[in-house]
Amino acid sequence: MLINIIGAKCIGIDAVPVVVEVKIDRGIGIHLVGLADVAVKESLLRTVTALQSMGFHIPGKKIIINLAPADLHKNGSGYDLPIALGIIAASGQRELLGLDKYLIMGELGLDGSVRPVPGALPYAEMAVGMGLRGCILPARSALEAVEYRQAKIYGVDTLEEVLSILEEDGMREDLLIWNRPEYADAVSNPSQPVDYMDFSEIIGQDAAKRAAEVAVSGGHNILLIGPPGGGKSSIAKAIPGILPPMSLRESLVTSKIYSVSGLAARDAGLIRRRPFRSPHYSASLAAIIGGGNGGNIVPGEISLAHNGVLFADEFAQMPKSVVEALRGPMEDRKVVVSRLKGKVEYPASFMLVAATNPCPCGYYGDGDRCTCTVGQRVGYLNRLSGPLLDRIDLHVWLNPLETKKLLDRPKGESSAAVAARVAAAREVQKARFREDGICTNAEMNNALMEKYCPLSNECKDLLEKIIDRLGLSARAYTRIVKISRTIADLAGCPDILPVHITEAASYRLLDRRNFGEL
Repeated sequence: MLINIIGAKCIGIDAVPVVVEVKIDRGIGIHLVGLADVAVKESLLRTVTALQSMGFHIPGKKIIINLAPADLHKNGSGYDLPIALGIIAASGQRELLGLDKYLIMGELGLDGSVRPVPGALPYAEMAVGMGLRGCILPARSALEAVEYRQAKIYGVDTLEEVLSILEEDGMREDLLIWNRPEYADAVSNPSQPVDYMDFSEIIGQDAAKRAAEVAVSGGHNILLIGPPGGGKSSIAKAIPGILPPMSLRESLVTSKIYSVSGLAARDAGLIRRRPFRSPHYSASLAAIIGGGNGGNIVPGEISLAHNGVLFADEFAQMPKSVVEALRGPMEDRKVVVSRLKGKVEYPASFMLVAATNPCPCGYYGDGDRCTCTVGQRVGYLNRLSGPLLDRIDLHVWLNPLETKKLLDRPKGESSAAVAARVAAAREVQKARFREDGICTNAEMNNALMEKYCPLSNECKDLLEKIIDRLGLSARAYTRIVKISRTIADLAGCPDILPVHITEAASYRLLDRRNFGEL
């Protein structure tokens, strides 16, 4: 008897069907075919042990297990559960009437328990698209898919619970994830929000805080430059507190990235809080961009920061290969990871917040504490190439804090007040781009810039003078126009004015021909 069980595999953030075919015939041995990796091949021993521990017998015949399509690499431990069910059904030990009506994935423990697997959210989306009755997933994994009410999402803890669903003797409504105690616990005890630094706690640096507000309002990349202790990291860590909430579409894509990474939040349902990723400056290229081998290519930090913030501290100290690899994703808002046996595309629309010292000793601009020569300072900043700096919209210099302000500790504006202005500016952009498939000014292409950023003759004359004086590239010009559009949105102006152009141009600090002028 040939038994088919529907499983799945994630390619990027989408799932594709994998049919687990099991047939028992004359002969001996268990044979697994279908381009499986080591983890899948090891599943045979786990599966056999789990079945025996639950009182099932392994037929003394030839058991052939095929993972179709055969030319697609299969990886991970999620095929344990469908393989076990296939053996049970093919040997006639239980009659599983609903076996072909559900997508089934899960790792088996040796005692028959079912353990979580990554990718539950794309699996549920695929099951709905295929018109299946629903999904049977480990309870912890099924929590990710609770918002897919179009199908039945079962959360199970043991193989016996799976069998009780598939035998269709009863409805087993108690095993639907919405009726599970894990769901009730996640709803009644949501994880505590991260305690971000408030803008009111940052003393001084009003210009830098204004630049951060502009950057967040339009989704622009920002580079903070200044000596140690000037507040670069504090401003960066306060930015999550002024980020607007994600839309449903943004939340779905971000949640799918975390789902396939096995990093889904403890809470039930989609991730609602914009991600804030802060990798160490020594992180490898694969960790930042994404990588892996064969069919197991996982997303990197730039994808985990999708629709959120990637904070790169000590930016000039990062390996040059890593820094330069950011150029493509910053422009294309996606990353394609290619390997000999596979190529995967992940979304990577993130806001880069970078911080760096201005020189090797770090103290240039802090009185006479700097011991670096002009050449050393220029060489240090030259680690950041021109093409990379072109892609960073705002360059902001943070001067050392004045002693009087440090002692008086004046109370600044709260993050809540800044967040309200940011949210209002984002609403303007949401309405503007509702038919264009983007959300922020930073995502505009040249055609959209022509449509939404018309410049008066006065603005054109001013911009021409700025470009000639600073020697800006074409990309830097587009950055100034986009930032001007965001500043106008913050001010509630329908048109870009010269004052907006002037402020936007002031954020192009590193476009000067000679870094020694800084």
